[in-house]
Amino acid sequence: MAASKPVEAAVVAAAVPSSGSGVGGGGTAGPGTGGLPRWQLALAVGAPLLLGAGAIYLWSRQQRRREARGRGDASGLKRNSERKTPEGRASPAPGSGHPEGPGAHLDMNSLDRAQAAKNKGNKYFKAGKYEQAIQCYTEAISLCPTEKNVDLSTFYQNRAAAFEQLQKWKEVAQDCTKAVELNPKYVKALFRRAKAHEKLDNKKECLEDVTAVCILEGFQNQQSMLLADKVLKLLGKEKAKEKYKNREPLMPSPQFIKSYFSSFTDDIISQPMLKGEKSDEDKDKEGEALEVKENSGYLKAKQYMEEENYDKIISECSKEIDAEGKYMAEALLLRATFYLLIGNANAAKPDLDKVISLKEANVKLRANALIKRGSMYMQQQQPLLSTQDFNMAADIDPQNADVYHHRGQYRQAYTGNNSSQIQAAMKGFEEVIKKFPRCAEGYALYAQALTDQQQFGKADEMYDKCIDLEPDNATTYVHKGLLQLQWKQDLDRGLELISKAIEIDNKCDFAYETMGTIEVQRGNMEKAIDMFNKAINLAKSEMEMAHLYSLCDAAHAQTEVAKKYGLKPPTL
Repeated sequence: MAASKPVEAAVVAAAVPSSGSGVGGGGTAGPGTGGLPRWQLALAVGAPLLLGAGAIYLWSRQQRRREARGRGDASGLKRNSERKTPEGRASPAPGSGHPEGPGAHLDMNSLDRAQAAKNKGNKYFKAGKYEQAIQCYTEAISLCPTEKNVDLSTFYQNRAAAFEQLQKWKEVAQDCTKAVELNPKYVKALFRRAKAHEKLDNKKECLEDVTAVCILEGFQNQQSMLLADKVLKLLGKEKAKEKYKNREPLMPSPQFIKSYFSSFTDDIISQPMLKGEKSDEDKDKEGEALEVKENSGYLKAKQYMEEENYDKIISECSKEIDAEGKYMAEALLLRATFYLLIGNANAAKPDLDKVISLKEANVKLRANALIKRGSMYMQQQQPLLSTQDFNMAADIDPQNADVYHHRGQYRQAYTGNNSSQIQAAMKGFEEVIKKFPRCAEGYALYAQALTDQQQFGKADEMYDKCIDLEPDNATTYVHKGLLQLQWKQDLDRGLELISKAIEIDNKCDFAYETMGTIEVQRGNMEKAIDMFNKAINLAKSEMEMAHLYSLCDAAHAQTEVAKKYGLKPPTL
């Protein structure tokens, strides 16, 4: 993710970034992050997960080098150090003349005596004698004048370091809290308290502390960034597991469902009803609701699809399956597809498995089931299983266009930085759009690949072609809006396009997520949290919901850090 200009950005994310569909096929992946002049977005497939505070953080290249500020900090703050050592010299300062025998403290003032006790404690600490070190640090605390905030905070922090070695996490947190009260921007104390909160399973408090550390360090220390990422993922998974378990299945908008099915050009179940499936009376009725002559749950479900009465499709398919009717394979695939659409992958998988195992079933049904299962595995981060399904689909139906552009989505997600794989993927996208020029999904995926390669102008053209073919595809407007931010840094145009997506489809979770991400960067935390919550309620999978909760928690943490310490990353 090298930037084309000397600007460093800290990407804030929390889980695998959303693809914009979350239903195992039919959606498009986020734009890439290479070559950003001012932006790095936490929405790209394969983007690394770095730290936590909600979305996009722009940071200047100025590095804030922290030096010891008159408090005897011998350990320093190395960028990726373990930060386990106490602060201060292990022996008296040269020329101080402080003896260590009986009565040695008689000619010393209180601060000098406190420093001497601390130095003695540092010797014990380095020798691994932590109980004795704690006694010395306690003595230093008791001797130190109360107005010497910086020195006193160092003594508390050193004692916390010794407690940490003994894994006394409650005492670590308490001493770090004292240190922070005395010195609110004390990075070592904040980070040590964050680790203690992690051990004590105080995830919210841990996140707030490590967010403050990340901001104070200018997002330069990998250790704190990784801790932020870790706790955000844990928080997101916990909340998503509880909410997803109790959620009511939510059918996506008609626009989303139509866009999803339009991403498959070789899908039997999404084709209009055939003449033989309609009653004679209805064959001549143009534009009127069709009546199905046969007593078939599957044909009823197809009729409901044409009427956009999607809520009844699963139950009608179940009737066909229970009766073992002649359209059982089609009903299994259609039911599985709608299970995916409402975010129930666990229910979808057995139906897909059965269709794939039906050797007598139409090869296009089996190939479609493999593509959808492969895409589902991709969403679940099981790349080997995903590869197997796409390859099997290509073997049994080599002329199926859907195999190639959905496998192209997979390849884009897992290509990484291998130049030969990137070239192969790009060539594959070009072949797809040449062979299937009416396939909007092919143009959208190619646009994202072009964005990854910093070919922004051509990517914009591909999104325009996608919109020409599918003017109601909200996800495409979101991606095009992100491209304007990444390419031209045109915030107004980007927001206009993302707002257009919400206008087209008010159930587009990807649009709300993206809008929330941008609002974090603009410093509008309340609006960002509102956007993330809307996206959470629309999430189509538990994994996607966990990612969104992580973003929302990160925004909350940034809000709390701003209140407590007045710390804010730069905004637009």
